[in-house]
Amino acid sequence: MYEQSGPYPGPTPQYGQAQYPPYNNYVPPAQQVYANGDTKNPYEGDRFRPKKKINDPIFLILFILQLVGFTALSAVVLHSWIAQGGLGGGLGKTGGHTGTSVTLNRSTVYLLLLVTAAAVLLSALYLMLTRAFTKIIMHITLILSILLNIGICVYYWITKYYSGAIIFTVIAILSVLSYFGFKSRIPLAALLLQVVMDVSKHHLSVYVVAFTALFVQAALSVWYTFTVIATYAKWTPGNPSCDASSCSSGKVAGLIFFETFSFVWTSQVIGNVSLATLAGGPYGSWYYFGPRELGEMPKHPTISAFGRASTLSLGSIAFGSLIVTILEMIRLLLNAAQNNANADGHPVEACLACCAACFIGILENMVEYFNRYAYIEIALYGKAYIPAAKDTWRMFKDRAGIDALVNDSLVGMTLMWGAYAIGLLSSLFAYLYLRVTAPSYNASGQYTAPVLLFAFFIGLVCSTTLSSAIEAGVSTIFVGLGEDPQVLAIRAPALFTMIADTYPAVTRGVPRN
Repeated sequence: MYEQSGPYPGPTPQYGQAQYPPYNNYVPPAQQVYANGDTKNPYEGDRFRPKKKINDPIFLILFILQLVGFTALSAVVLHSWIAQGGLGGGLGKTGGHTGTSVTLNRSTVYLLLLVTAAAVLLSALYLMLTRAFTKIIMHITLILSILLNIGICVYYWITKYYSGAIIFTVIAILSVLSYFGFKSRIPLAALLLQVVMDVSKHHLSVYVVAFTALFVQAALSVWYTFTVIATYAKWTPGNPSCDASSCSSGKVAGLIFFETFSFVWTSQVIGNVSLATLAGGPYGSWYYFGPRELGEMPKHPTISAFGRASTLSLGSIAFGSLIVTILEMIRLLLNAAQNNANADGHPVEACLACCAACFIGILENMVEYFNRYAYIEIALYGKAYIPAAKDTWRMFKDRAGIDALVNDSLVGMTLMWGAYAIGLLSSLFAYLYLRVTAPSYNASGQYTAPVLLFAFFIGLVCSTTLSSAIEAGVSTIFVGLGEDPQVLAIRAPALFTMIADTYPAVTRGVPRN
């Protein structure tokens, strides 16, 4: 088994070895044995050697155009906002009492900058705690998932929202019944997570990529926040910088919708470029070439993978990210429609909007789940999005048991709960700041909800970006299992043994065509 000598164990004893006794007396057929101890050529099927061709150029152009449009709009509104002195406001209680009282001002910027810094710190702290107390945190997140379903169920019954109450009653019962099944999967999930974290310790580039993506996401979040605040300031009726003939709430809503769309799409692309860089770089190279000590791993695999992901494959990544972004925006619109229907006293419309939003949310999660493995195919082989999606589907269909292994993995749930917790803590920090500083623009509390939403969004994005580095390793191992499962018996025998015992069909699946 995978031994721990403390909360932060050193390198796994097996990391640098080339050969291990085969699992369960498995003897592979006679094949060429490469220097990394494998019987598979790491470059099989153009792996790590993609064709020099830009994939999905149409979506690459669309992505660049929307980013240029966001930049131009941001330049216009920020120029006006700066000319007005940010409509006043400052840091802390004294600064909050200055500035315009009509809309968001500069004091909100200081608040959200502090939120971003806190989210970065909390994200790094959560990953360290997860490595130190893996099984405990997995137990906690599993219980929290059940309690959340029960809490939503009780809330809907209390508020007499009967359609939602019935749905979540069923979900709550199923989650309680499935607890013991998921509980038995915690040792495997914990070992998988620990193996990935320990592999990352041997590749500093994992953390370089993760923190670079985190800070880029944080900078994008700050830029988006400045732009939204400046848009409010420029076109909200009654503002000093507003020309009465050109200002309206509808214009503000439309521009903020575009800004949010651009932010979500760009944020998705940044996270997925990071995923492709890690999958095609340190994690993929570790799986297919073996540890760096064997001397078979290419030089600078992370830089090469980033070069492919940010140029030749950027259009494919933008394609997959656009699908998720459209679904996310539809869900946001349906949530807004539900809130408006509730406010207007139309329960039937609110129920329909809620059901539609739930359906879109489920569809969005399925697409994200599928896209993750498609991006790894893109990173390893340089495929366009559609061929990568087809091969991903073929892998899940042909490799018996790999879908069950992925579905039963608790790693994603553990990291997801951390992201939600950091988002909530970021919102709490923003709320306390508003209460203490009492800014003039929020005298009647009308901007509390938008500020808290922005804070939650920033915390969530920062956390998911950092945790995606770990999820990239887990997902790459799953793809490797789907293609060449016996390689894992060489890389991590204890993990392979546990997977073979729990999901024997995975290790006997059909070979990749």
